[in-house]
Amino acid sequence: MSLSTPESAPIFTEQDQQFMRRAIELAAVAETHGEVPVGAVLVKGDEIIAEGWNASISHHDATAHAEITTLRKAGQKLQNYRLLETTLYVTLEPCPMCAGALLHSRVGRIVFGAYDLKAGAAGTVLDLFKSEAAYHHARVEGGLLEEECRHQLQAFFKRRRKEIKEARKAKD
Repeated sequence: MSLSTPESAPIFTEQDQQFMRRAIELAAVAETHGEVPVGAVLVKGDEIIAEGWNASISHHDATAHAEITTLRKAGQKLQNYRLLETTLYVTLEPCPMCAGALLHSRVGRIVFGAYDLKAGAAGTVLDLFKSEAAYHHARVEGGLLEEECRHQLQAFFKRRRKEIKEARKAKD
């Protein structure tokens, strides 16, 4: 189910889809490491500047979300924390922490796949990008390959719940 309305529905290009498919591949990498499957790709023009995936569990770092790991790599590559004229593709709507980092880094456009009904800070639960207090504004477009992104996350959590249930059962 998409949360966007017909009049506000963004029009995504083939290139947008290509970059989101890469983010989906990176989310699968996160899952192989036991992480929540979220992937991100930062692009300038038509060039990938940096990529990342969730690494909070493996790095023992609550801030190691896909967006943050990608921004860190991009800053090092460009030798600048301001990532002007870039687009971030991420498989899940950014949380408040990631939205704040995206604003601070001056990413110009954020494209996400699945809406986050619990912690989405790009319009679902709250919208930090449209806040009057924000000193920078970014164009945010949600719902690109939404079904694929949502399915990837739902399948992961379904498997995780099953594993936990089986472990509890084996313990008893």
